[in-house]
Amino acid sequence: MAEVFINYRTGDGHETAALIDNELSNRFGKSRAFRASKSIQPGDAYPDALLTSLRRSAVLLAVIGADWINFRERLRDPEDWVRKEILLAFECGLPVIPVLAGRTTGRLKKGDLPDALARLADLQSVRLDTQSSETDLKRLGDVIAEMVPELHMLENADLPGAGLDTVANSTGDVHGTAMQSRDVTGDVGTVIKGASGPVHSGNGNIYQNSRHQSGGRHYSGDGMTIVEGDQRGGIQHRFGGRGRHEDDVR
Repeated sequence: MAEVFINYRTGDGHETAALIDNELSNRFGKSRAFRASKSIQPGDAYPDALLTSLRRSAVLLAVIGADWINFRERLRDPEDWVRKEILLAFECGLPVIPVLAGRTTGRLKKGDLPDALARLADLQSVRLDTQSSETDLKRLGDVIAEMVPELHMLENADLPGAGLDTVANSTGDVHGTAMQSRDVTGDVGTVIKGASGPVHSGNGNIYQNSRHQSGGRHYSGDGMTIVEGDQRGGIQHRFGGRGRHEDDVR
């Protein structure tokens, strides 16, 4: 299962992490974005859940808030989870994308980072500004979809698919009224106005300019068409003269 692991520090970037989680969950599916405060259930072993999810992820987003670099002592602590998650992503060969939260958050500099995390400064980052968050979130989603083709295919995973009892039509270049229906009881009529070029109105046998009886109903007259069964090919009408009703015997 491809997932996006959202790495963030509580108190610095956690709101941005929630925005990213919401966007990616809506776009790719709720289970595809991992954010610890949402994804780890009560009673779960916190370390195991983090490490397991990270190892099965396809990309890690490192949310860098305005004060991220000020947690220097914690970034040097081998037990700091922000540090541990990033280093494990490096170890597993996962792509790591620094997400700069806010307009004023600067790019990371190697001199400000512990040696183990200095590699972060070389990575291309993306910015997520709250004043243009909709645009920035979409751009971030596009980047992830391009990096992880499986997620691109899952963008509509939560939409209901078409079943055997549904009707699906594809209609192009329509000028006027188009109608779609399902669960029809009785006769269905097709009205075509102002058509130029071939018209396909369904499959069935064609009874043209003839007398015909079907299901207790009588049909006759110029321009009369009945479709029953399989029909492939063209349909042509010839109009001319006064037609007679089937019951008109006088």
